[in-house]
Amino acid sequence: MKLLVTGGAGFIGSNFVHHMVESGKGDGIVVLDKLTYAGRPENIDGLDVELVEGDICDRDLVRGLVDRVDAVVNFAAESHVDRSIESPGEFITTDVFGTFVLLEAARDAGIRHLQISTDEVYGSIDRGSFTEASPIVPSSPYSASKAGGDLIVGAFQHTYGADTLIARASNNYGPQQHPEKLIPLAVLNALHGDPIPVYGDGSQVRNWLFVRDFCTAIERVLDQGEAGQVYNVGGPDELPNIEVVEAILELTGRDESLIEHVGDRLGHDVRYSLASEKTEGLGWQAAVGFREGIARTVEWYRENEAWWGPLRSGEYREYYQRQYGQALAE
Repeated sequence: MKLLVTGGAGFIGSNFVHHMVESGKGDGIVVLDKLTYAGRPENIDGLDVELVEGDICDRDLVRGLVDRVDAVVNFAAESHVDRSIESPGEFITTDVFGTFVLLEAARDAGIRHLQISTDEVYGSIDRGSFTEASPIVPSSPYSASKAGGDLIVGAFQHTYGADTLIARASNNYGPQQHPEKLIPLAVLNALHGDPIPVYGDGSQVRNWLFVRDFCTAIERVLDQGEAGQVYNVGGPDELPNIEVVEAILELTGRDESLIEHVGDRLGHDVRYSLASEKTEGLGWQAAVGFREGIARTVEWYRENEAWWGPLRSGEYREYYQRQYGQALAE
């Protein structure tokens, strides 16, 4: 199957491309990526795939690429909640209109569209876990933009009979994640001896999923999922953010004096949790628990300064100081 992988130079997208190539299913992959701050060509260096720099909102470009493939897997998105609070318009454009452009092209070509989404579209849950039948109640500009994209996906299936699916994941972590996100931020700050900002008291609970486990789930949903269906993909472990940071401090040989509690994020959801029985019914299981996954992640960042070094300069340093009111060490 020839795939168009949009956002394939970003964190989850590039890990998916690596997974497909390594499993012998990567022939004919075309990666379309806008190569913004979070999309990097080096994420797919050495792989026999075609990289096209461009925007999923570009209808002519998208149609030309879709006509060459058998399915679309859409990772392309603005994805950081903090940045969505700061600049929501960019999220609406990419996550909603861009999804529409891809859907329109895939429908006209008669091929499958798999939308990569997030547990955040469900909002917060105090106890239990969200199922695919749970209502969508997004609470940030990011989650609202992703929910908007998901609703358009469902509308194309219901109205036009388009071959569409949605995979909603819990919090992914692992190699090649941009340091604006909690885990790589905490790892790199710990390695440098910088304070680690923790929103509020750090009690917000997340369902942690190692990125390569999500990639195996995506492959299974793409191959075996039923058109028009949503598939939740949750991680095996739930931990509050403060315990995640403490685990990172232990693995990097730092103590808790680096933890710096900062004002909480606007509208911060308290807890996410996904029930994955429907996806498990396709034969998928998460293979990596949090303790193993976080150790592998810390080791990857420790060994790959050439990858993350350029990211701790320029725009990111300005964003970091603006967001947390503190400067990074040189």
